[in-house]
Amino acid sequence: MAVVTRFAPSPTGYLHIGGARTALFNWLYARHHQGRFLLRIEDTDRARSSADAVAAILDGLTWLSLDWDGEAVSQASRAPRHAEVARQLLADGNAYLCYASSDELAEMRALAKAEGRPMRYDGRWRDCTDAPPPGVQPVVRFRAPRSGETKIADHVQGEVVVKNEMLDDMVLLRADGTPTYMLAVVVDDHDMGVTHVVRGDDHLTNAFRQYQLYQAMGWPVPEFAHIPLIHGPDGAKLSKRHGALAVQAYRDMGFLPEAVNNYLLRLGWGHGDEEIISQKDAIAWFDLDAIGRAAARFDLTKLTSLNAHYLREADDARLTDLVLARLAADANARLADTARDRIMRGMSGLKQRARTLVDLTANAMFYAVEAPVALAPKAMEALNETAKSHLAALRPLLEAVEPWRADALETAVRAHAAEAPGGDVPLRAIAQPLRAALTGATASPPVFEVMEILGRAETLKRIDDVTTEDAPQH
Repeated sequence: MAVVTRFAPSPTGYLHIGGARTALFNWLYARHHQGRFLLRIEDTDRARSSADAVAAILDGLTWLSLDWDGEAVSQASRAPRHAEVARQLLADGNAYLCYASSDELAEMRALAKAEGRPMRYDGRWRDCTDAPPPGVQPVVRFRAPRSGETKIADHVQGEVVVKNEMLDDMVLLRADGTPTYMLAVVVDDHDMGVTHVVRGDDHLTNAFRQYQLYQAMGWPVPEFAHIPLIHGPDGAKLSKRHGALAVQAYRDMGFLPEAVNNYLLRLGWGHGDEEIISQKDAIAWFDLDAIGRAAARFDLTKLTSLNAHYLREADDARLTDLVLARLAADANARLADTARDRIMRGMSGLKQRARTLVDLTANAMFYAVEAPVALAPKAMEALNETAKSHLAALRPLLEAVEPWRADALETAVRAHAAEAPGGDVPLRAIAQPLRAALTGATASPPVFEVMEILGRAETLKRIDDVTTEDAPQH
């Protein structure tokens, strides 16, 4: 049997981190078995669904490289098919018309609350032969089995059982003829050929009702895997304060998609002690039986650490493009014509010190702009009068350096430090002010590498800026 999985988000909000993990697990399981991964937009709640949310879901999945097979299916467009199945259930005696009024349902809810139990429809129209009340549009209810039990062999939860007496006769079609979620999900999963339903364990109770619908229609029941939800570091349900944000928010915070995927993969799934897992290995190793039953805890610090690793491993040209895109969005950035070349040449040094693309972009700014460079407060402190005098004396020596390479530049600066007036000057006493003048900061890639990449003219111009006039500040 070819494996078919699906991701079925509701477009009433953006794709959050928990939904992204569900999509990832479905995608990996399908790819592991050379099967198909389908996308269905569950937009039957037309009042709360939005085109912007649909676009954001597609954008988030695309950014994570979770490509789906075929076209995305709109559940709302399949309403006639859902109604057709409801009519078939009616014809087969597996559903019935219910004329209970809203007042009667309110009484049932009040009684259930008073008795401290969940609300369950009491089945008053299940076998009723009374004439329907005039002017009332009925709903279609499922005729659920009242005895015995429903048992599901779940890939994550193990064998789960519910007594059928605990499940009431759910509504399949509302009075206006629109299908409910329970009916639509079963019909769509069947028609799409879904073999494995992988979703959050908040849907586990739904699975029993859906299982009964499959049986009533005589359809094969898919296999289920209900994944524990993600919690925050404090063990509470994941919320916005913990990091339950839209996937795009993590992109904006400077995370790489491969880092996010790797982190989400390890939230509740493992392969031995492996922490860094490539997409290729994830596809080869992933299986449902390795998903744990305990809720995973989201930790932004761990995600950031993992992202730093992926930044160091990323292609320099790709990172340069990402940095330039961020710089281009900064209206205050005066990008030099040579910005791309400088950043590309300096990327191997820049990415070693960055944890996110936000860090990397900030660190690369001094390469991207022309002089004068804005100085951070600590850089201003490093450029005291003594430091400026050292730089002024060093300038003519640098102007004469040939060839303009890091090793030759380092030789010249070391020679100047050893021969400086007043005795042997520590290299740091010259190198640190030089770094401040060239980068506007007190931390950067190796300063001689920076000088080589900036070039002779730009290096000398930046030294002149701090030794001949007041330097601009951040």
